[in-house]
Amino acid sequence: MMGSTNQEWTARSEAVFIGTYSRYPAVMVKGAGCHLFDADGNKYLDFLAGIAVCGLGHCHPAVTAAITHQASQLVHVSNLYYTQPQTELAEMLTANCFAERVFLANSGAEANEAAIKLARIRGGEGRYEIITLAGSFHGRTLATVAATGQAKFQQGFEPMPAGFCHAPFGDLAALEALITAQTCAILCEPLQGEGGVRPLDYDYLQGLRALCDQHDLLLIFDEIQTGMGRTGTLFAYEQLGVVPDIMTLAKALGNGLPIGAMVTTKEIAAAFTPGSHGSTFGGNPLASAAAVATMQIMLADGFLAAVQDKGQYLHDQLQGLVTRFPALATEARGLGLIQGLVLSDRAVAQGGAMVAAMFDKGCLINFAGNVALRFLPPLIVSRQEIDRMIQLLAEVLTEFSAKIDG
Repeated sequence: MMGSTNQEWTARSEAVFIGTYSRYPAVMVKGAGCHLFDADGNKYLDFLAGIAVCGLGHCHPAVTAAITHQASQLVHVSNLYYTQPQTELAEMLTANCFAERVFLANSGAEANEAAIKLARIRGGEGRYEIITLAGSFHGRTLATVAATGQAKFQQGFEPMPAGFCHAPFGDLAALEALITAQTCAILCEPLQGEGGVRPLDYDYLQGLRALCDQHDLLLIFDEIQTGMGRTGTLFAYEQLGVVPDIMTLAKALGNGLPIGAMVTTKEIAAAFTPGSHGSTFGGNPLASAAAVATMQIMLADGFLAAVQDKGQYLHDQLQGLVTRFPALATEARGLGLIQGLVLSDRAVAQGGAMVAAMFDKGCLINFAGNVALRFLPPLIVSRQEIDRMIQLLAEVLTEFSAKIDG
């Protein structure tokens, strides 16, 4: 039957989809834990997790059960009515972070859009500018692309919406110089994922908080990639000594179902009133039920401590590769189970090829910010699976070392 193999399904897809993705030639048909399987029966060790989405791995039984049950009860009614799953989710979010109020959306970009709109309406007339950082990534809508500090995502879509400026990464004085009477907020990721797994240091984040307090600005943390246990605490800000005014979440919140959230304080949330913002699908019962089940597992005793332990182990193993291959890699960096292997100037042009070589060996990673191989395994990954990935990566680095030296 037509469409039974990778090649056949790929041909069918290419005939009907707009070409916005550079896909690998695999049609994934099944997932379990930290592994994926394609239409040809190939097995892949997944150290990308749907780009930090499947924090509990693929098809976690508890999440699957929650989705199945909810699908048999109620899937959608719109936000004209209350539903139980979204209320339970909002209660869990506010009980486990600084926030007192929640807005539910469908994605990270939508969560950031909500944060941008809230910052502007709260700022009042004439205060609409938001400062972000070079190297940042905040989404693919026009507003979030404008907020993103990477020109490659903006090319061809100019002119960008007004109201965003980008400060150099990690330069507090340069950022302060950008603050004007029109500024209403500072938006940043505590650790830049797409920017190359670049953490912001403690002193810099403390400085951002002080500037916001001094100038009556909102500090917005984009924790779409770092939130939901990825860094070893439920939210990255918890281990950074800085509390934001607004935080955005998505990715791992629903362990694969599309859902995003913007959370903030009661006082700041009051700037939104009925009709000022909304979403047809945001926080629908099915996605919310998945998110509730996901949070219950992540909040269980020992789960986040295990993420910290495995994150340190992964970091140490990557650092060992830096020692073994100094011509190819300069450092390992990250928090918890978002880790990056920074490539040397000699090797950086080979980053994409290294990812492809790992794919050929049955291991999924990616190349972030044109500087670092990025590792985002499910948070349930075992040390044995980490060891297997490191073994395959060492094989790839050995091959590329020979090519570069040759």
